[in-house]
Amino acid sequence: MATKLILRSSFDYLFDQLNLLCEELKEKEISYSSYYQLPEIKSEDEKKAPEEILVTKILGNEAFEKCLSGFTDVFVGQKKSSKILTRHPGLIAIDDIDGKIKSRLIEVNKSKEQFKNTVLEINNNDARFEAVHNAIPNLITLAAYRKIHFEDAIPYSVRFTWMKKHSTTTLSKKVALEMLNKSSGYSNPRVIDQQSWQQIVELEKVRLSSLGEKTKLRIKRPTRVTPEVNVRFTAKNRYHVSGALPFILLNPQKETKIGSLNNFSSKNEDVRKKDYSYLIERIYLENLE
Repeated sequence: MATKLILRSSFDYLFDQLNLLCEELKEKEISYSSYYQLPEIKSEDEKKAPEEILVTKILGNEAFEKCLSGFTDVFVGQKKSSKILTRHPGLIAIDDIDGKIKSRLIEVNKSKEQFKNTVLEINNNDARFEAVHNAIPNLITLAAYRKIHFEDAIPYSVRFTWMKKHSTTTLSKKVALEMLNKSSGYSNPRVIDQQSWQQIVELEKVRLSSLGEKTKLRIKRPTRVTPEVNVRFTAKNRYHVSGALPFILLNPQKETKIGSLNNFSSKNEDVRKKDYSYLIERIYLENLE
């Protein structure tokens, strides 16, 4: 099992690599830099699906400095909770003829993976939390894991978009019925009165009761949306990665089209993407069979 010394040593190497990356980026010629500042998130809102997210676009030297800060944002700091993950969408386009930055990025991501594997050697969740935060106080562990994505080829475009995330739980018919039994006693402001609410829940229970006892069910509840980077070479040759940290484009060329991260609004979501067929839409319950 990973000891306090091993955890600390693994993290210190990772953080040293991050700082070296930042210093080496400062030594290079920056062709373009953008940063998309998102509103602060409160701990109680971290798992909620927002209706709207307003983005502040920053360019130039200020954007570059914010991107660098984003790479090393792995501690609680001014945040009130270690569960709050601040997203740092942005783009740095930088000359790297000697390949120094690419080599450093590979080493940074390798050290992130090694640190993550060291932490996960501790099987028990409570023991893992205790060990990590004793070794590295105030660390936001998931922030330390986040990979820095980069591209050294010449894409047709690098654009930003929003990706919806879901919280997924599998459950049995028995557990789902227990949930409905409990909810029938709740009050709900969306209905006229308590009796109407109970009638809604009873209809849901009838629908659920008609299924076989071994039916596989899943609750797939939408949570926060997160920024995403889409890299396109051709219509068929394209990929997308997380935009939680700034994306780095090495040796940029003029023909590559650079996009921006726009404000998010749930009203603008493509209805064609809403392909879920919920058994009970109110609680996002799906029948997997």
